[in-house]
Amino acid sequence: MCSMKSVSKTVPLVLATTNMHKIREYRTMLKSIPGLDVLTLLDFQNYQPPEETGATFEENAILKATHAAGAFKHWVIADDSGLTVPALNGSPGVLSARFAGKDATDADNRKKLLSSMKHLLDDDRYAYYDCCIALASPQGTVKKSVRGTCEGKILVAERGGGGFGYDPLFVKHEYSKSFAELEESVKNRISHRRKAFDKILGSLESLLSQNYSDSCTT
Repeated sequence: MCSMKSVSKTVPLVLATTNMHKIREYRTMLKSIPGLDVLTLLDFQNYQPPEETGATFEENAILKATHAAGAFKHWVIADDSGLTVPALNGSPGVLSARFAGKDATDADNRKKLLSSMKHLLDDDRYAYYDCCIALASPQGTVKKSVRGTCEGKILVAERGGGGFGYDPLFVKHEYSKSFAELEESVKNRISHRRKAFDKILGSLESLLSQNYSDSCTT
């Protein structure tokens, strides 16, 4: 007789990021899946991530996930995310983290975005956050990739001290507060990352089901 409570073995899952904001968000979401031993790139100090050479968020997410999985021989999830402004021909897009230059800070990127949009009014300030999450096996192969988006607009000035990236400038449709003004629990419930995570949740849960099955047959 084997029960879930009797299976003590956990499944290592690496979050392929060193971004503390992302790590906190993912750890909060992953609490709904008991049995995972959640690691991050901070646990592998000698690891050198690949350059993000993809033309899309999905390509970059897959690149990061498969590279880390091949190096660690663990299950890995990686994401690539950013902000898209159609009126700016899709910028910042995949260059969101380095919109103002290779070593740009979040503040530098927000300043450049505001400057680039100073001539845009009302509907032309429409924007959306995009997040693609890839799940890779210990063999370094992609098992699933998903996408989540969150639509809204860009403010004319920063508001709020929370969040990260472009959050002080982004207001989701049907909300009055910027992402940086919202409580973290609220943002994490409605964000692009949460929407993508919900789509990959079933695949993560299946890892635990397989672990349970393997443990009961050994």
